[in-house]
Amino acid sequence: MVWKMFLKASHLIFEKAKNLRDNPTHAEIMIWSYLKQNPLGHRFKRQHPISIYVAGFYRHSLKLIFEIDGNIHAENDIRQKEEIRQKNLEAEGISFLRFTNIQVEKALKKVISIIENYIRLQLSENKGKPL
Repeated sequence: MVWKMFLKASHLIFEKAKNLRDNPTHAEIMIWSYLKQNPLGHRFKRQHPISIYVAGFYRHSLKLIFEIDGNIHAENDIRQKEEIRQKNLEAEGISFLRFTNIQVEKALKKVISIIENYIRLQLSENKGKPL
């Protein structure tokens, strides 16, 4: 069911997602070059509309969002909004991995390793169950 993949996102959220895809950060470009290779057989979406939010990167079968946070995420009001957003999406059964721009730019291999380990763990925990 496609609507579950987007959690009834409005056309405005789809427009916002498209704008974000058209204007990626350097760290997003770096991680996308890895993700578009479908690591471990998983196809991620970038700037994916979901509910009233846009997920940086999303894999529906894993119910996994991962975000790359820039300096703005250190600001108190942005951090509080992100915490609410994450709690709302976690209430839908979605998990999060968060990285900073600096982590991606300075330690991409480590970030990739964390992502792959998370996917492997999810696959082993769900062995025999469809994702």
